[in-house]
Amino acid sequence: LQVDLWQPSSPFHIVEGMVTDVRVPRNASRSLLPYLQQANIPYTILISDLQKAIENQTGQRPYRNRRSLSEYNYEVYHSLEEIQDWMDQLNKTHSDLVHMFSVGESYEGRPLFVLKLGKRSRPYKKAVWIDCGIHAREWIGPAFCQWFVKEALQTYQTDPVMRKMLTQLYFYIMPVFNVDGYHFSWTNDRFWRKTRSKNTRFRCHGVDANRNWKVKWCDEGASLHPCDDTYCGPFPESEPEVKAVAHFLRKHRKQIKAYLSFHAYAQMLLYPYSYKYATIPNFSCVELAAYNAVNALHSAYGIRYRYGPASTTLYVSSGSSMDWAYKNGIPYAFAFELRDTGHFGFLLPETLIKPTCTETMLAVKNITLHLLKKCH
Repeated sequence: LQVDLWQPSSPFHIVEGMVTDVRVPRNASRSLLPYLQQANIPYTILISDLQKAIENQTGQRPYRNRRSLSEYNYEVYHSLEEIQDWMDQLNKTHSDLVHMFSVGESYEGRPLFVLKLGKRSRPYKKAVWIDCGIHAREWIGPAFCQWFVKEALQTYQTDPVMRKMLTQLYFYIMPVFNVDGYHFSWTNDRFWRKTRSKNTRFRCHGVDANRNWKVKWCDEGASLHPCDDTYCGPFPESEPEVKAVAHFLRKHRKQIKAYLSFHAYAQMLLYPYSYKYATIPNFSCVELAAYNAVNALHSAYGIRYRYGPASTTLYVSSGSSMDWAYKNGIPYAFAFELRDTGHFGFLLPETLIKPTCTETMLAVKNITLHLLKKCH
């Protein structure tokens, strides 16, 4: 039976007694459900008509607010074209705080845009890197990256914490890391995860951009098969998107003190290592930052996040961007798994964008302040 694993992302991670989320094609559910009953495997149907749920989310929408930033709606999901237009507008209208640049090109030739956010207050400032949308179908990620920028610009004058953050640090924000995949998830397959590079030997497209980094590459938790969702690629940094970001981070490794990557879904705040069960050298600082961030997040709507090393909290996976960033000298490396825990999965409704981003914002501000305090 061809099923699409939503959680965990690969069959390697499934162990006895674990809850697993799968997407099943309509025609396959007729044979799967009796099989589960026979095997005494309890199941719940979370979304009975996925097609309808997709159409409800992306059906009736005109191209939104092509030109006006004042009307840009941060509580809906935006296509790649809309997001890039938005970045362009910000670059023009907020040149005091925003600078847009490209770190390279995607496999399909799209620019890889990053926003540099912060007050040009002194020649050298530490920086925080934030990326969203490494996995195409995790739409809440790019929504959060946009929300973060909006909050920074709107509250800079009034909120002393935001003012401090933008005065003392630069933020490099990449709202859509996997641009080709994200575009494809809007046009062809809502649940596409990987990049869109072509594989010559197999007819399968794409590489898991979070298994393609040069850290214990293609070991446990990654697949060597090009058709798998967790395919690690033909070699490390084979994907132009990964190569471009890795190059940028390497070049700025002395400046960048924190790496934050936004994923969905699981409600977790993860830190290294992902590829092995071992404790990082600066564990106490990182663990404290995570503990405080999760508490700050919880204070908004009572949403509980689990936190801890990725290997034990989620599962072992090699070649991840977070491990790579940490191994390359960025002391605070985190991966967020945003809402929810499976009820909507990747189809988080637009009504939940605002609460999700609001609480996540508290966590990110918390981590940033922790960074400025210098943990000993």
